[in-house]
Amino acid sequence: MNIYVGNLSWGVTDEELEQVFGEFGTVDSANVIKDRETGRSKGFGFVEMENDEEAEKAIEDLNGKSLGGRDLKVNQARPKEDRPRQNRSW
Repeated sequence: MNIYVGNLSWGVTDEELEQVFGEFGTVDSANVIKDRETGRSKGFGFVEMENDEEAEKAIEDLNGKSLGGRDLKVNQARPKEDRPRQNRSW
């Protein structure tokens, strides 16, 4: 299951994210999304867990939990096509 993790503190690393979710089961991958130009965290990331039951438990227990001084927003990630497109006028 692919899990969205939002409201991350700027200092959270891939390794820390993997460690936090690893308490609930096997983590296939943990990635903090970074800005291409600056390399700085964008404040969200994705965690992939192989077992759906463990993933559901992690979502339930970690949503709203504080990490790095910020309360996490954790839920099942939606496929890109399910998200509304942003209207940008650049």
